[in-house]
Amino acid sequence: MKIFYQISLILFAYLFSPGLALSQKLGALSGQVVDIQGEELPFANISLLDDGTGELISGVVSDDNGNFSLEVNSDTGMAVLNVSTIGFKTYHSEPFKLQKGMNKDFGVIQLEEEATSLDEVEVRSSRPEVIIEADRTVVNIEGTVMAEGSNALEVLGRSPGVYVDGDGNINLNGRSGVIVLLDDRQTYMSATELADFLRAMPADNIKSIEVINNPPAKYDAEGSAGVLNIKLKKNDYNGTNGSIQAGNYYNGRNAPFAGASLNIKRGKWTTNSSLNYSSWVRDIDLNIVRRFQLEEGESVFDQDALLGLGGKSIYFTGGADYQINDKHTVGVNLQASDYNGYNNGNSLTDITSPENNDINHLRALNDADNDNRRFFGNFHYIGNLDTLGTKLSADIDYTTVDGGSISLLTNDYWLNDDFDAGTMDRILTDNKMNYNIFTAKTDFTKPLSEKTKLEAGLKGSWVESDNVLVISRSEEEGPFEPDPNSNHFIYNENVLAAYTSVKAPLSEKLDFQAGLRLEYSDITGNSITLNEINKQEYLNLFPTAYLQHKISDKYQITYNINRRITRPNYRLLNPFVFYVDPLTTEQGNPNLKPQYANNFEMSHVIKGAYQFTLAYSKTTNAFGQVMSQDDETRKTMLQVQNFDKSEDFGLRMMIPVELAEWYSTSNMVQLSYKTYQSQLGDDFLDVSQFSYNARTQHNITLPKGFKVELVGMYISPFLEGQLEAKGFGWVDAGITKTFKDDKFAVTVNGNDLFRTAGFRGKVNFGDINTDVKQYNSQQSIRLTLRWKFSRGENFKVSNRSGSTEERNRLD
Repeated sequence: MKIFYQISLILFAYLFSPGLALSQKLGALSGQVVDIQGEELPFANISLLDDGTGELISGVVSDDNGNFSLEVNSDTGMAVLNVSTIGFKTYHSEPFKLQKGMNKDFGVIQLEEEATSLDEVEVRSSRPEVIIEADRTVVNIEGTVMAEGSNALEVLGRSPGVYVDGDGNINLNGRSGVIVLLDDRQTYMSATELADFLRAMPADNIKSIEVINNPPAKYDAEGSAGVLNIKLKKNDYNGTNGSIQAGNYYNGRNAPFAGASLNIKRGKWTTNSSLNYSSWVRDIDLNIVRRFQLEEGESVFDQDALLGLGGKSIYFTGGADYQINDKHTVGVNLQASDYNGYNNGNSLTDITSPENNDINHLRALNDADNDNRRFFGNFHYIGNLDTLGTKLSADIDYTTVDGGSISLLTNDYWLNDDFDAGTMDRILTDNKMNYNIFTAKTDFTKPLSEKTKLEAGLKGSWVESDNVLVISRSEEEGPFEPDPNSNHFIYNENVLAAYTSVKAPLSEKLDFQAGLRLEYSDITGNSITLNEINKQEYLNLFPTAYLQHKISDKYQITYNINRRITRPNYRLLNPFVFYVDPLTTEQGNPNLKPQYANNFEMSHVIKGAYQFTLAYSKTTNAFGQVMSQDDETRKTMLQVQNFDKSEDFGLRMMIPVELAEWYSTSNMVQLSYKTYQSQLGDDFLDVSQFSYNARTQHNITLPKGFKVELVGMYISPFLEGQLEAKGFGWVDAGITKTFKDDKFAVTVNGNDLFRTAGFRGKVNFGDINTDVKQYNSQQSIRLTLRWKFSRGENFKVSNRSGSTEERNRLD
């Protein structure tokens, strides 16, 4: 710990040393070009004009950070400086006397967006859906049919390499351990909470999604599979703008939704707010066949279940930014949500015995309610310290989550057809959870030359969770008695981190970026009930490196390599025992270790649109759900455990095709060869399989405000630890009609049109022989009505990045 603080002090002393400040060139006009948000505007045209004649004296283009330096070599009397770039109003300076060898610092020049520029982009059919950058792929969502009629979770699942399963779990390039950010800010939710939250968010609020397979050192090392960054739309008018939308989702049952947003800018204040109500429903048809090998022969459990899930949520988000002056801005962001859900299940299991022809029956009725209340607050500061691009930002976040669930599982047992002679028992489960998270971070950026930049930062996070699980049982209608599997678990986690990275050119065609992140973790898990304390303490280094080789203007190759970590969800470390049914339990694992992934990618980008990527990932202590069973009691237990090793070799291809001005397609193919090796109990898992998935999206712009979108997806058979899954696919489609200059819109979306998205898989490992079939009522139709309003000039709101790690592990 002492070493960590010494490193931090040395790093800060180095960063803020005045010896690193760069002096400006003699005889030059200098400054930095940014937008109203404070983001740098590269490649802006800087023109020095004669004030009398308007003739051009000299000119330059701003660099990658928006900085410019224009040498003065003549005396021409009075002159003006013009700054212009596409989509922004031209800046005209006040006239000034031009003298040879003079120095003049224009400071930070802010350009306002043109009021008509957004409308032009909105209707441009050739606008690329996918933009490929050196370290990420940006998927434009704004203006698509699916965005206007879908929720955030659905459009996230349509991004390159992203797959969202029926339970809302998010995978990237076939790997779990994905971190989801919202405007560069961590969502701080469990997988279940995140899925519910994204279902409640209208996709029409999203501008783009950034798919970052191998994040640089600036991002938390958490998330071995990479980062998905959801960029929300920004306020676009100096004055007031907003939208109202409402609709209904139907998949056999109705689920209405509605939402409104309001954004206001007055002087130095910029505020934004939104309030959304969402409901969702899902019926799961489930069949599980389990085979047990007994001394007398085989016993078969054939279980058919119909599960009804759903929930209602209200979500508020708001923020305010105050621009102290041209260099300094402060602000706050708030999020609050209230979710109430239910999980009702009805299953019937037929149990055969090798000793006779009798059939035992088990009917399990589950009635569960759950709730979750969450509050997130962020305070941030942004400082543009000079015209060279030196920037300092700071964030303080606080999150509190209070929730829980209560369920009653009623089980009836009878032999053959004699239901009246059967028996009954009940299991009552009360699960209360509370989390408090405090994080603080600071990031510093300093240009060392025109093309060389240094970044560094510090972060600390402090997490405390308290989980009380109370289980009681009763026989027949008798009183409930305490169950020994009840548990009280307190978890504390402290993580301190520091990073630094440098980006610099090696030659005219080679750019290099390298970073190093150091993280110290101190973790304590305390089972009050069992009187057991589990402590973990470790110090890790996470290097990253990028090399971009520009072969020509139309062809470049990017190499990147990094090391990442995925810490266990807090809930998984709790040694709880949760009853799925009387014969199936889920159990926590206090000995679960973090998983580490070493990743390498080589991407070929042609014409800035076609991408071919070779990837390799090796993960140690990989997380995986392990199924084990007791043949004597014929009970099954599920637990997340560490696999010894997992490797993944992959090839991704992104091929956009514009067939006409009104018809464009985006196509993605991913090939993968995955292996798992691990000792699981008395058996050794050593499996491998080649798999692939393909996605095609078609966007058609028709006359009179009609747009059509069609998406097809196929996932081949694949492996996930013990599980062998069969292939499946689906087709989605949507159409929208806009009215009154796009102020009003009606959208109809259909999902899984041919009801082909059902899941089938099996576990055939050791003494386990289990088949699973499941369909999650994806086939559905959604109607959405939207109205946009605005009044005022065009402007843009700043967005801030908060802390980036903890809440995603609140499951």
